[in-house]
Amino acid sequence: MSYTSQEVYDVAIVGFGPTGAVAAGLLGQYGIRTLVCDKQLEVYDKPRAISLDHEIARVFQQLGLTEKMAPFVEPFTDSVFYGVDGQMIKRMSTVPAPYPLSHTPSMVFSQPEIEKILRDYANSHANVDVVLGSDLIDLVQDDDHATLSLKNISGEIVQYCARYVIGCDGASSSVRDFVGIGLEDLGFDEPWLVIDVLVNEKGAAKLPSTSVQYCNPKRPATYLICPGMHRRWEISINPGEDPLDLASPSGAWRQLGPWISPEDGELWRQASYRFHALVAEKWRAGRVFISGDAAHQQPPFLGQGMCQGVRDVVNLCWRLKAVLRESATDSLLDGYGIERKAHVVALTSRIKGVGKIITERDFDKARQRDAHLLAECDGVVKPMPRQNIQPPLTGGLICSLPHPARGTIFPQPMILVGDHFANRMDEVLGTGWRLFFAPEVTGKEMQKSTNHHLPSLETIQLGSAQLKEVDGVMDNWFSTHMVKAALVRPDHYVYGAYENLDEMALALDDLRLN
Repeated sequence: MSYTSQEVYDVAIVGFGPTGAVAAGLLGQYGIRTLVCDKQLEVYDKPRAISLDHEIARVFQQLGLTEKMAPFVEPFTDSVFYGVDGQMIKRMSTVPAPYPLSHTPSMVFSQPEIEKILRDYANSHANVDVVLGSDLIDLVQDDDHATLSLKNISGEIVQYCARYVIGCDGASSSVRDFVGIGLEDLGFDEPWLVIDVLVNEKGAAKLPSTSVQYCNPKRPATYLICPGMHRRWEISINPGEDPLDLASPSGAWRQLGPWISPEDGELWRQASYRFHALVAEKWRAGRVFISGDAAHQQPPFLGQGMCQGVRDVVNLCWRLKAVLRESATDSLLDGYGIERKAHVVALTSRIKGVGKIITERDFDKARQRDAHLLAECDGVVKPMPRQNIQPPLTGGLICSLPHPARGTIFPQPMILVGDHFANRMDEVLGTGWRLFFAPEVTGKEMQKSTNHHLPSLETIQLGSAQLKEVDGVMDNWFSTHMVKAALVRPDHYVYGAYENLDEMALALDDLRLN
């Protein structure tokens, strides 16, 4: 039995994991008629992703979920790297407060609980329909819309139509396959064992007080401190070992032997994986886009897998809003894949660089690595902020005028509301296209921003009654970059940074979305 839904949705999302749920939540917030479907009926009850950063926390803030998520999120500890002979060779930390985005820069979280909060938020919008227990069996498109055929648990086939489709359906994406998008190999393919344990107090007392990267050629491994009593190990699988045996309970406990025993906790999950570095050849095929693991896979060494998926849909959804609600041209959507693919490739290269430190298997090369890293810091290992690893946008919808701040994330300071109450900037000023001015810019100079073609551009001056910050985060940003103005996109990326306001005026006049 089959039938076709009469409604044509603006957007259909395939996959209701974190990436799809964020997309549905954003589109729901934007008032866009959205369908989201998933073949699973419930949230997967075991952890997969465990880390997020302040950019993603800012997205969750935009969805109004910061407080709901707080019980399931904790600051990431430092990560200490130990070399061949057990000596510290590197330490990754976080930038000190005040934080540039008003959130702890690196965090760990419990995915089942966070994913449920994201799903509930998406489902709370009247303009979002959620269809669970339905598997995508076909996807076709024409000049007007795409048609998805979903088979539900009763065996019925239901067809849904949408103007655009986002495939957030994971590494083995059906959406990607249906539209014929291939994957490019970025040169990483290794077998690893992932073990999640709920330790008891006795077990916790035996374990390191920071997260650890064991850079030992015999068996590289990672130990991660997760929320509450959750601890994770990622352990490399050596040639000749059976991944299925290692992923059995007895195999997992054998590998955990150097740290804990079964009396110290209970296994939550153990699984063997091949960690890959892959990226989609293209991210758009007609009316269909791919995001998250459907578009890229990367090694786990900086915990950016889920973060990258959220970045994808944030980048795409503000563009869809502009096209569907603000008369922007469809070509605006082409920049999504240009920007995100380049960013993913650049970040994956940096992740592989960190991975190379951890996974070196040659003892002589590993000792050379240790000596080199120690020589770089004159024998005193200093913490290096994880956030410095994030590359800027380098193409797509950014200003042609070069500047180091262009394509980076614009800060979000804590600002005063009234005389005493402080709140995060986006909570007060919202999102959208915003033009920020340094305090010394005069009202006459700010008038240069009146000639533009952007929908609802908001002009904001640091130090005005509208933007009085608490900790000097934005003031430091303007001073560091020596600019008078910054044009910021709805996804908080800096379109352009300007030392010269005449150049800014010309850039504004040239920027057209429709």
